[in-house]
Amino acid sequence: MYESGEDYLEAILVLKNQNGFVRSVDIANHLGFSKPSVSRAMSILEKDGYIEFGLGNMINLTDKGNEKASDIYDRHQLLTKFLVKVTGVSKEQAEENACRVEHVIDADIVAGIKKFMSKNK
Repeated sequence: MYESGEDYLEAILVLKNQNGFVRSVDIANHLGFSKPSVSRAMSILEKDGYIEFGLGNMINLTDKGNEKASDIYDRHQLLTKFLVKVTGVSKEQAEENACRVEHVIDADIVAGIKKFMSKNK
Protein backbone atom coordinates (compact mmCIF):
# COMPACT_ATOMS: atom_id res chain seq x y z
CA MET A 1 0.00 0.00 0.00
CA TYR A 2 1.20 3.48 -0.82
CA GLU A 3 1.91 6.12 1.82
CA SER A 4 -1.14 8.13 0.78
CA GLY A 5 -3.42 5.12 1.27
CA GLU A 6 -2.03 4.65 4.76
CA ASP A 7 -2.60 8.35 5.49
CA TYR A 8 -6.23 8.04 4.41
CA LEU A 9 -6.81 4.95 6.56
CA GLU A 10 -5.22 6.61 9.58
CA ALA A 11 -7.35 9.72 9.03
CA ILE A 12 -10.53 7.62 8.83
CA LEU A 13 -9.65 5.90 12.12
CA VAL A 14 -8.86 9.19 13.87
CA LEU A 15 -12.00 10.92 12.59
CA LYS A 16 -14.19 7.93 13.49
CA ASN A 17 -12.79 8.02 17.04
CA GLN A 18 -13.29 11.79 17.30
CA ASN A 19 -16.70 12.18 15.67
CA GLY A 20 -18.26 8.73 15.61
CA PHE A 21 -18.69 8.96 11.84
CA VAL A 22 -16.63 9.79 8.75
CA ARG A 23 -17.59 11.43 5.47
CA SER A 24 -15.37 12.24 2.50
CA VAL A 25 -15.63 15.95 3.26
CA ASP A 26 -14.32 15.29 6.79
CA ILE A 27 -11.28 13.52 5.37
CA ALA A 28 -10.69 16.33 2.85
CA ASN A 29 -10.80 18.92 5.63
CA HIS A 30 -8.63 16.84 7.99
CA LEU A 31 -5.89 16.17 5.44
CA GLY A 32 -6.22 19.38 3.43
CA PHE A 33 -6.91 17.50 0.20
CA SER A 34 -9.46 18.27 -2.51
CA LYS A 35 -12.78 16.43 -2.46
CA PRO A 36 -12.12 14.82 -5.88
CA SER A 37 -8.78 13.46 -4.62
CA VAL A 38 -10.47 12.00 -1.55
CA SER A 39 -13.27 10.53 -3.66
CA ARG A 40 -10.76 8.80 -5.94
CA ALA A 41 -8.81 7.45 -2.96
CA MET A 42 -12.00 6.16 -1.30
CA SER A 43 -12.87 4.29 -4.50
CA ILE A 44 -9.48 2.60 -4.46
CA LEU A 45 -9.70 1.75 -0.75
CA GLU A 46 -13.19 0.34 -1.26
CA LYS A 47 -12.05 -1.74 -4.24
CA ASP A 48 -9.13 -3.08 -2.19
CA GLY A 49 -11.44 -4.06 0.69
CA TYR A 50 -10.29 -1.52 3.30
CA ILE A 51 -13.49 0.53 3.53
CA GLU A 52 -17.17 0.30 2.75
CA PHE A 53 -19.87 2.92 2.43
CA GLY A 54 -22.85 2.87 4.76
CA LEU A 55 -26.04 4.89 4.97
CA GLY A 56 -25.64 8.46 3.82
CA ASN A 57 -22.27 7.58 2.26
CA MET A 58 -20.68 7.30 5.69
CA ILE A 59 -17.27 5.65 5.44
CA ASN A 60 -16.60 2.58 7.55
CA LEU A 61 -13.40 0.61 7.90
CA THR A 62 -13.70 -3.08 7.16
CA ASP A 63 -11.95 -5.53 9.49
CA LYS A 64 -9.00 -5.48 7.08
CA GLY A 65 -9.05 -1.67 6.99
CA ASN A 66 -9.34 -1.35 10.76
CA GLU A 67 -6.39 -3.68 11.29
CA LYS A 68 -4.21 -1.73 8.83
CA ALA A 69 -5.33 1.69 10.16
CA SER A 70 -4.74 0.64 13.78
CA ASP A 71 -1.25 -0.61 12.92
CA ILE A 72 -0.39 2.69 11.21
CA TYR A 73 -1.85 4.75 14.05
CA ASP A 74 0.00 2.71 16.68
CA ARG A 75 3.30 3.18 14.82
CA HIS A 76 2.60 6.92 14.60
CA GLN A 77 1.93 7.19 18.33
CA LEU A 78 4.97 5.09 19.24
CA LEU A 79 7.30 7.08 17.00
CA THR A 80 5.96 10.39 18.28
CA LYS A 81 6.56 9.40 21.91
CA PHE A 82 9.97 7.97 21.05
CA LEU A 83 11.11 11.12 19.23
CA VAL A 84 9.94 13.37 22.07
CA LYS A 85 11.66 11.20 24.67
CA VAL A 86 14.96 10.68 22.87
CA THR A 87 15.42 14.02 21.11
CA GLY A 88 13.50 16.39 23.36
CA VAL A 89 11.73 18.05 20.41
CA SER A 90 8.17 19.35 20.73
CA LYS A 91 5.27 16.96 20.32
CA GLU A 92 4.24 18.85 17.17
CA GLN A 93 7.66 18.42 15.55
CA ALA A 94 7.82 14.79 16.62
CA GLU A 95 4.36 14.14 15.11
CA GLU A 96 5.32 15.69 11.78
CA ASN A 97 8.40 13.52 11.58
CA ALA A 98 6.63 10.40 12.84
CA CYS A 99 4.08 10.84 10.06
CA ARG A 100 6.83 10.62 7.46
CA VAL A 101 8.78 7.80 9.12
CA GLU A 102 5.81 5.55 9.97
CA HIS A 103 5.43 4.54 6.32
CA VAL A 104 8.96 3.32 5.71
CA ILE A 105 10.24 1.98 9.03
CA ASP A 106 11.02 -1.72 9.24
CA ALA A 107 9.02 -3.95 11.60
CA ASP A 108 12.12 -5.06 13.51
CA ILE A 109 13.02 -1.43 14.23
CA VAL A 110 9.47 -0.76 15.47
CA ALA A 111 9.83 -3.80 17.73
CA GLY A 112 13.15 -2.46 19.05
CA ILE A 113 11.61 0.97 19.73
CA LYS A 114 8.71 -0.70 21.58
CA LYS A 115 11.20 -2.64 23.68
CA PHE A 116 13.22 0.51 24.40
CA MET A 117 10.11 2.50 25.35
CA SER A 118 8.80 -0.20 27.70
CA LYS A 119 12.19 -0.34 29.48
CA ASN A 120 12.50 3.46 29.67
CA LYS A 121 9.09 4.68 30.80
